[in-house]
Amino acid sequence: MLIVAGHLQVPAEQRAEFLLSVLAVTEMARRAPGCLEFVQAPDPLEDDRVVIYERWQSERDLLAFRNSGAGAAPPLPVVLGAEVLRYDISGVGQP
Repeated sequence: MLIVAGHLQVPAEQRAEFLLSVLAVTEMARRAPGCLEFVQAPDPLEDDRVVIYERWQSERDLLAFRNSGAGAAPPLPVVLGAEVLRYDISGVGQP
């Protein structure tokens, strides 16, 4: 299992526009084989942050989605910064 998580920094006044512009990518990802979760959401405390969270069954599924062209982002509003990392998960259990 893989998790891709982090955040993007966007101009606060353009965050709603950014989220609308990536909505189709979210919809396509959630229909993709192996996608367990895919969210691009506004940070509840910081107006200039978008939280990214993806969970995939395998690297093969993630790469198949990314290489399909379905995950290609449309022209986006300015992204000022990003910290998004991939986590390879070796075990999963109840909290």
